[in-house]
Amino acid sequence: MTPDDFALLAGILKERSGLSIGPEKTYLLESRLNPVARKNNCADLDELVAQVRAKRSEPLLRDITEAMTTNESFFFRDAKPFETFEHGILPPLLEARATKKSLRIWSAACSTGQEAYSLAMILREMAPKLAGWRIEIVGTDISQEVLEKAKVGIYSQFEVQRGLPVQYLMKYFAQVNDLWQIDSAIRAMVSYKEFNLLKDLKSLGTFDIIFCRNVLIYFDQPTKAKVLAGMSDILAKDGCLFMGAAETVLGISDVFKPIPDHRGVYGMDTGATAAKSEPLQALAG
Repeated sequence: MTPDDFALLAGILKERSGLSIGPEKTYLLESRLNPVARKNNCADLDELVAQVRAKRSEPLLRDITEAMTTNESFFFRDAKPFETFEHGILPPLLEARATKKSLRIWSAACSTGQEAYSLAMILREMAPKLAGWRIEIVGTDISQEVLEKAKVGIYSQFEVQRGLPVQYLMKYFAQVNDLWQIDSAIRAMVSYKEFNLLKDLKSLGTFDIIFCRNVLIYFDQPTKAKVLAGMSDILAKDGCLFMGAAETVLGISDVFKPIPDHRGVYGMDTGATAAKSEPLQALAG
């Protein structure tokens, strides 16, 4: 792949998804786009790039973007964030919302749905305590292909063995030949929507908790700042943002601040002139 071809494809990815890749990732670009070339009846990547230069058709650009932005996901990934969600974040938020009995959670860049369904299973286990509550989990991704898999909720033996507690497998999944489908009641707790994080996030509404884990690491600093600013606009003032263990808001956004003792979890820093909510005060000390 020539430098000019790489620059063209990298520019398309940055514009359409925010994904920022350097020349050292040429091998990744080539490995992921070879199947796209075959799908579009191109003999090789050179012909694929020639097609892009010639007509920039939306289906072709979508195929390229999806191939590069589809990332791995698995149930209860890294475990600790889900423990923090259940035992550290939920109790004060539920107490604060005891009157309106409503909770909205966003799984950003949800891929094939494992994160959103992990959250749904945790909340399902709390069903007696949440009787009468309106719980909404929204999963979004730029890839329509992965969203279709998420909606169906069918996973391979390999996928359910990665992080999923066996008691949840037995309780919430049914075996379909050599595959496993998550229970319809759990699927009904999550709504999926195709969405680009570079767009105006306000159309999604306000959330109490946002999971945006292992996503921003693929963006450059200005794009990270833009996405975080957008999330601050739609996160409840006493809400929480979950990010990946290798990610941080420090040096990027002054709207969020780390919540002590909860690695990778951030609360809104509303500033000296705005009173902090009681739940966040309790968490932040």
